[in-house]
Amino acid sequence: MNKVSVYIIAYNEADKIQDAIRSVLWADEIVVADSYSQDNTAALAEEMGARVVQIPFQGFGDLRNRAMAACSHDWIFSLDSDERCTPEARDEILDCLRNPQADAYYIPRRNFFMGRWIRYSGFYPDYRQPQLFKKGALVFKEDDPVHEEFTVVSGRPVGYLHHAIWQYPFKGLGEIMHKANKYSTLGADKLALGGRGNCSLWTALAHGAWSFCHMYFLKRGILDGWPGFIIALYNFEGTFYKYAKFHELRSQWSPPPSPPLARITKE
Repeated sequence: MNKVSVYIIAYNEADKIQDAIRSVLWADEIVVADSYSQDNTAALAEEMGARVVQIPFQGFGDLRNRAMAACSHDWIFSLDSDERCTPEARDEILDCLRNPQADAYYIPRRNFFMGRWIRYSGFYPDYRQPQLFKKGALVFKEDDPVHEEFTVVSGRPVGYLHHAIWQYPFKGLGEIMHKANKYSTLGADKLALGGRGNCSLWTALAHGAWSFCHMYFLKRGILDGWPGFIIALYNFEGTFYKYAKFHELRSQWSPPPSPPLARITKE
């Protein structure tokens, strides 16, 4: 059977990295691609037998390409720190590797948020990118800071596995606000790199409103109750601030001049 490497990207994930590694102890190699975490993520990963490689963060596209290059085996399974492989997904992956019918496979993800499994909101089956693939069959766009674009380099059709892995996308409401801020900044940088012309705050509002409606109504997030509403609101905030921050970058606002003030003495 083909051997498989797992890579896990991480930054300050001390509270998640051990569970992520535990879920892939069946793999032939585990590589943690750490971007110089300020907590003990790297130490915990090494204690569990993972090989840690330090990669400066220059965008997710570059990070994933360098993580894949660090893997030793012909097949790679990618896992984020907030994801967990399930026994069913493990068995299907290992069975697939006995006689692969494709060079890259999508794997469905089930998301758990606010104490419940999310059934709608575009969060299931949530095929984001191929997560099982032959080394060299998947390449990410180098300069993509976020929502990285990829190319499948293979003449064979992409395959789909059936058993889902799990994802815990947000530890709590505080993290959802943190991610909206982080990813909107990276998204603004991506718009700038793409050479997009300037946009107004009205454009930002329109994109944000559409993102909310798309997630809450078209993707039926309304059926997920409060979690569905909060996910849709998160998408509104992330999208609005992405375009608003891009507008800020283009506008290059600066404070009014503040000349030095000396005391005026009266004669």
